[in-house]
Amino acid sequence: MNQKQILCIEDEAAILLPLRYALEREGWSVSWANTGMQALELLAQQSFDFIILDVGLPDLNGFEVCKQLRQKYQTPLLFLTARDDEIDRVVGLEIGADDYCTKPFSAREIVARIKAIWRRMEVQTQNIPPQPPIIQTEITLHSATWMCNPQSLQIQYHGQMLQLTRYEYRLLFLLIQHPEQVFSRQQLMDHIWEHPEHSLERTVDTHIKSLRQKLKQITPDDPIRTHRGFGYSLVGF
Repeated sequence: MNQKQILCIEDEAAILLPLRYALEREGWSVSWANTGMQALELLAQQSFDFIILDVGLPDLNGFEVCKQLRQKYQTPLLFLTARDDEIDRVVGLEIGADDYCTKPFSAREIVARIKAIWRRMEVQTQNIPPQPPIIQTEITLHSATWMCNPQSLQIQYHGQMLQLTRYEYRLLFLLIQHPEQVFSRQQLMDHIWEHPEHSLERTVDTHIKSLRQKLKQITPDDPIRTHRGFGYSLVGF
């Protein structure tokens, strides 16, 4: 079995050292970045199985680091935050974090949360029907052609690759799979988010707005239909 690679983005050695010790006791390899820019450089050089990201970094805000890395990477991520404000938790989950932990914390708790996230990911993978690796899912809707590759988590719109975050991809892929079907905001959260109980319905609206902006960069047509007071659907055949 390959050794798990963990990237810990934390500028305080007093927090990092006991955490690193606990992670390495699990047999995992730990890389350390003490700034957001250093972390992004490391991510460009190698792949990781998990990212631990402190919100308070000396250069970039942890939320900004998360936004940048989610444009390219789908690595599971846990936020460390010094505050227990609900808005911090909501923002962190909305921009693509898988979990969060408030300081002070025990290293054992972080290890347990990492394992729990990996278990959820394994269950989700097992529940996805296997598809031939060389076949792409293609659905043509009116004048728009969607090319979906579940293996690489990529979607093309009108022949152009979309740069999507993890939740944007999941949201759009679900709508493409079920054209014309109307999903309520709660249904979308239950289908897509790992922690729907921590999210607000406006989280879905935020991601729909972001998706629309990216689609309109390719064509002014809007394939996502809003059903006021209920939810969303994708324009059908």
